[in-house]
Amino acid sequence: MQQDWNRISFVHWAVDPALVAPLLPPLTRPDVLDGVTYVGLIPFDMQRAGFGRGPAVPFFGDFAETNVRLYSVDAEGHHGVVFRSLETTRLAVAIGARLAFATPYTWARMRIEESGDTIEYTTRRRWPRPRGAGGTMRVRVRDAIADPTPVDEFVTARFGLHTRWMGRTLWIPNHHEPWPLRHAELEHLDDDLVAAAGLPGLVDREPDSVLHSRGVRTAFGMPRLVRG
Repeated sequence: MQQDWNRISFVHWAVDPALVAPLLPPLTRPDVLDGVTYVGLIPFDMQRAGFGRGPAVPFFGDFAETNVRLYSVDAEGHHGVVFRSLETTRLAVAIGARLAFATPYTWARMRIEESGDTIEYTTRRRWPRPRGAGGTMRVRVRDAIADPTPVDEFVTARFGLHTRWMGRTLWIPNHHEPWPLRHAELEHLDDDLVAAAGLPGLVDREPDSVLHSRGVRTAFGMPRLVRG
């Protein structure tokens, strides 16, 4: 699959790896930087999604998305993300992704609005439960980042994902150019998606990293079985 991830904001909290370890698929463990791992709340605008080298899928290939994700590594050294939830405005996408890839997509109402250097994301889950989960995030975009820090790269330069499918853990590679990152300031956050994903109370404190990017083109490769 290929797709564009545009108008994306990365909001992250540093946590003890032991907090997220029970939430990861078997045969993976938390990926760690300087003794901590991260929990991300990441809204963006998905565009031009399609299969292989074919054209983008009309209508269903364009939608807003918000995901809650963790960071993982397996015994073979594959680094990735683990999605705890992925909100989408397309019901067919949510159902299809759950059936085909076992990714925890949900159906939601979402809106992305820009005004000057400010971007606001709003989401409310429609299916499945907890219905109404979501909130509002408002980010002010700042100057471009010329030299990303190790944390900047850790939470954005993820070239794969781990998922559980038919009783097995898979790693799915992902390829994209380096993110054109910008500093950002979190002006407002009202969220319960992170709590619904199994991490209550986390968003009550200030995030440890806030970044923004206009986006990149990404491509997913064939899944690989993770072995112990």
